[in-house]
Amino acid sequence: MRAKERILDACDIEAFFLCDDIEEGKRLGMALMGELGFSDVDVVFCEMAGPGARVRVRGYVNRPGSAYTWQREEGAVHDR
Repeated sequence: MRAKERILDACDIEAFFLCDDIEEGKRLGMALMGELGFSDVDVVFCEMAGPGARVRVRGYVNRPGSAYTWQREEGAVHDR
């Protein structure tokens, strides 16, 4: 089983992007998560500082109350 398949909720990534404004920083954060294979993403923090933006993005594997992946997959461990 791949590591991403063992994530119960979400994965946060924080990065400092060289960019012109906050909106560009947010777009870069969203693009990064797409490149990493996340399709359900939120920007949870973004702040300009000097030549760019510090951005924290969250890629959801399972949102609260969703049909959890570990319950759908055959042979998965359910009682951890």
